[in-house]
Amino acid sequence: NANCSANSSMVSMPWFAGVGERIQRFLLYRHCRYFPMIFNHPEKCGEDIYLLMVVKSVITQYKRREAIRRTWGQEKEIRGKKIRLLFLLGTDSKGEEQAHHQKLLEYEDRVFGDILQWDFEDSFYNLTLKEVGFLKWFSIYCQSVPYIFKGDDDVFVNTVNVVEFLESNKNTTDLITGDVLTTSAPNRDRNSKYFIPEVMFSETFYPPYVGGGGFLMGGPLAMRMYGASNELEIFPIDDAFIGMCLKVLQVSPKEHSGIKTLGIKVKSRENGMSKNPCWYRDLLLVHKLAPDELIQMWEQLNSNLTCTQTKSIRSDKNLCT
Repeated sequence: NANCSANSSMVSMPWFAGVGERIQRFLLYRHCRYFPMIFNHPEKCGEDIYLLMVVKSVITQYKRREAIRRTWGQEKEIRGKKIRLLFLLGTDSKGEEQAHHQKLLEYEDRVFGDILQWDFEDSFYNLTLKEVGFLKWFSIYCQSVPYIFKGDDDVFVNTVNVVEFLESNKNTTDLITGDVLTTSAPNRDRNSKYFIPEVMFSETFYPPYVGGGGFLMGGPLAMRMYGASNELEIFPIDDAFIGMCLKVLQVSPKEHSGIKTLGIKVKSRENGMSKNPCWYRDLLLVHKLAPDELIQMWEQLNSNLTCTQTKSIRSDKNLCT
């Protein structure tokens, strides 16, 4: 990126040659943390916003963004609470098509006004740049927003259940809840895109973190997370980086049984039960759904749905303090 020069001193490190090309590239530019914004919408955090829905996306996934706008990402009031939607993007890495994709995105943002874009290449190792970029943005423009949902662009979110849970929660100071991973170990396989050499992280397990497919967080905690993130070096696994920030703050993420970032596990997946809207009615989030599946599920859930037996897991009362 034109906004970031390589740290050539890394090359002289005795271990540098042995970490592989992808990690080498990451380390050369690791010091570059904040990038200029191309699209910015500070107005999203005005008007007593209760919940900011923040979705990680890439330029080419327009269909996913459109499906979200048509379904759970609708900007409206739920139980009297105002909801707003934002997508987080970098730039396209494909040289010849980059200008074309950027023009399409410019038109999309002109129509919908819901895109935050930074001038760095959208890639797996740069997902953490979205985390720190958003935390900085939130700390500047959204100091009065009490809650954030943050997730991927292939999740289904039951926004009514999310608001119901948040209303029952009395603790915004340290709230971060989702699908918690407590014994996630660094991948030492050099052929994996998740590969982390010991020189970058030597411990057996990452600090506990919530699965990045989707989680809920209090606005006050997000403000503190921004400060914590500045105490750490950028790490290539964005979910693990969130856990590292939480460790700095001495905050433990809480499990929520209604957030399924690994999807719904049912014994009879082949007979379609995992796509049955009755399985989704009492959940907060399910990962992953294609755009057409997301729209179909939303329409079914908002029809006169009759379910024989359900187990309410919306509130997860053990989180309410």
